[in-house]
Amino acid sequence: MFTPSRRPAKEHGGANAHVQGTLARSLKDAPKAYLLAMSRFPDRTRATLDRLISRDHDRVSEAGRTKLLLHGEVRPLSVVLFHGLSASPTQFVRFAHELHAHGHNVIVPRLPRHGHQDRLSTGLAHLTADDLRRFADESVDLASGLGEKVVVGGFSLGGLLTAWIAERYPVERAVAIAPFFGISWVPNRLMGSFARLILALPNRFQWWDPIARERQQPEHGYPRYATHAIAQSYLLAREVMADAERGVAANRLVFVTNSREAAVNNRAVRHLERRLRTIHPERLDHAVLTDVPFSHDIIEPLRHPQIADRVFPTIMNLIEGER
Repeated sequence: MFTPSRRPAKEHGGANAHVQGTLARSLKDAPKAYLLAMSRFPDRTRATLDRLISRDHDRVSEAGRTKLLLHGEVRPLSVVLFHGLSASPTQFVRFAHELHAHGHNVIVPRLPRHGHQDRLSTGLAHLTADDLRRFADESVDLASGLGEKVVVGGFSLGGLLTAWIAERYPVERAVAIAPFFGISWVPNRLMGSFARLILALPNRFQWWDPIARERQQPEHGYPRYATHAIAQSYLLAREVMADAERGVAANRLVFVTNSREAAVNNRAVRHLERRLRTIHPERLDHAVLTDVPFSHDIIEPLRHPQIADRVFPTIMNLIEGER
């Protein structure tokens, strides 16, 4: 795995090896094994990788940096995994390693304004729906240069980005895990009004856990969120809902929900699914997890390891499809 960092580079094996750590801020400074691997990708792909890596500035933590697990050549399948709001790419490391071991090129990009060393960073206060759109576009463009087919997966806010991509890009498969289409207690019809109300109010930071506060785990994520970041996510969710009349561009869109969901609005997911099925019923699937406790964070091994272990095989199968 190649994760840009300030540690000395370590090289293992040849160009297809995992390369961890570098003093690099761009590809020209990267370890030799990594550069050799990159030389087999198209120029446009290498340029996009360069931009992606250079965004991991000095304020980004080691755990918060973009994860690249590449085989040094275009593979039949490339996979993009999007982490959730206030989390970091480390959330998907287990999936990334498993997928890479199965022969796929895998990228877990750091979402805009995320992954800072300072867990009380105010970066999320400036997150916008436009940031997320550009990020999603560029991630798909990059993955297209790494694999003959592209699979996209994401959790929570990352699940929303996955659905947004599925409506616009002919990816092979899109797996939206516990996607954020609103807060569980806010009715679907109030999505737009709720977002406008939050944006009209001062931008505040709230603790995910008011008792644990800054002690909340895992350490690779932020323990609080900005209210305007939630509102901006709502704006993107509303866009996905509005664009449902166009159907799905992806060959397959899979929603994954917890029947005992604690935070996001499963009603909104079902509503979107019904609308999309009226146009492309053959492209939709919905996996409902019925044996998972009351929870939203179902994939984070450092927060709920027993839940993460339980759902891991199911979600891996949904991401990879038939092997």
